[in-house]
Amino acid sequence: MFTGIIEEVGLIKSFKKQNNGAFITVSCNKITEDMKIGDSISINGVCQTVVEMSENSFQADVSDETLSVTNFSDIKQGDKVNLERALSLNSRIGGHIVSGHVESTVKFLNSEKQSEFYNMYFEIDENFSKYVIKKGSITLNGVSLTVANMTENVIMTAVIPHTYENTNLSELKSGDRVNLETDIFAKYIEKFLLNKTVQSVITEDFLKVNGFM
Repeated sequence: MFTGIIEEVGLIKSFKKQNNGAFITVSCNKITEDMKIGDSISINGVCQTVVEMSENSFQADVSDETLSVTNFSDIKQGDKVNLERALSLNSRIGGHIVSGHVESTVKFLNSEKQSEFYNMYFEIDENFSKYVIKKGSITLNGVSLTVANMTENVIMTAVIPHTYENTNLSELKSGDRVNLETDIFAKYIEKFLLNKTVQSVITEDFLKVNGFM
């Protein structure tokens, strides 16, 4: 479990595709301080398990499933990636609850600098846009962001200078694929409402009236 607050931007030291998945090596400076084999690390929002490590790098096995639903298939040596260690029970949750289970990718369209902020626009597939609402939380490349506006299949986030400068969002170019994780609570609510065998006073109208939708 993660919070979407990026701790460090690492560099892809190597990315070797294999018969089944791939093997990734990430160079970093800070997050290896208390790292151990078996730890979960978010790489661009994707939960990965540390299988090897050294003082300034770590390695992880990437499954075929991960390659098929994330932007990992686009990764190349020298790319910058957002890194976050797993949430500990005594940590403050500065962003929102992030599982690290990326569902798909969105397409980066463009950004506009507004004073010190950056309005960033992304195109999202309609299969996932139903889980996104204005002022709701969304995770892009592992970064916890708030949806400032949404028009049909385009979402806009207002990114503060600190986040822009300390993540790989500043590296994005038009057309780049970005890892997407929508709000996990929206998916639980949808499943609950679609389960016709459950009898409850909680209905779609109830959720709308009380500000959940």
